[in-house]
Amino acid sequence: MPQQRLSVVVTRRLPEPVETRMKELFDVSLRDDDTPMSRAELATAMRGADVLVPTITDTIDAALIAQAGEKLKLIANYGAGFDHIDVSTARQRGILVSNTPGVLADDTADMTMALILTVMRRFREGSNLMQKGKWEGWSPTALLGTRVTGKRLGILGMGRVGTAVARRARACGMQIHYHNRRRVHPGVESELEATWWESLDQMVARMDILSINCPHTPATFHLMNARRLKLMKPSAVVVNTSRGEVIDENALTRMLRAGEIAGAGLDVFEHGHEVNPRLRGLDNVMLLPHMGSATTEGRIEMGEKVIINIKTFADGHRPPDQVLPGML
Repeated sequence: MPQQRLSVVVTRRLPEPVETRMKELFDVSLRDDDTPMSRAELATAMRGADVLVPTITDTIDAALIAQAGEKLKLIANYGAGFDHIDVSTARQRGILVSNTPGVLADDTADMTMALILTVMRRFREGSNLMQKGKWEGWSPTALLGTRVTGKRLGILGMGRVGTAVARRARACGMQIHYHNRRRVHPGVESELEATWWESLDQMVARMDILSINCPHTPATFHLMNARRLKLMKPSAVVVNTSRGEVIDENALTRMLRAGEIAGAGLDVFEHGHEVNPRLRGLDNVMLLPHMGSATTEGRIEMGEKVIINIKTFADGHRPPDQVLPGML
């Protein structure tokens, strides 16, 4: 007899090739539209499915996991970050959690570099001038930005993404500095001519650009708080393509408006899609709607990892990308 197919619920629309392959392999429930599931819908899905495929927009906390049915044995997250899932509670209930690491480093690093260049060279202001039809011709002193060559880039979190950012920045002639829980391999340091700072305070005070590339954990919440932001040079730029909670957004906003920090490029925000309204309209800020992983190739590869994790689980093995408590 053929093996019974797993019941899989997907909480958001995924790229068509991913959805089609899931339909071929599993008894899958797909979304008709791309609106996030309500909490009640998530609870219903978790009561009836073998596998839940959530995204970052779904908060899978202890209270929701408590409502899961006996069938649910795998939460196969579509995304590398998993701070929206209570992994410890899931494990206590015998539910495995997996994610999709190692797929989006290049895409996110590309976005980081784009934001650095956009803010430092004032591309947003120039584009707005053109779009509004207000450009009156070239001037020797108009829209003067700052070159990136020779600037000190401080990377907060030298993992896959941070290292990919460092390689791109080094190719642009920047000096690489980083703060990390652990010092990277000497060969990587040598390749990038990177300087490790054990003290984050000492690093941020000396940087021209700060790139946030660390995950959100209890230890990194508001790691860049008001005190640390005030250590930065007034000419410095902050770029965040990781997690909004790492920066005290209110403090950053105040300093940007006061000219105490020169500019910021933000793809993530402390309160999800609820962006501080005082950030909007600032000429020295580039805001993007969480586009760091938004490439067709990257999103399909994420889906392929989800499928591999589910298929491996269905075959009686642990998912290759299993997440364990304390891994953040």
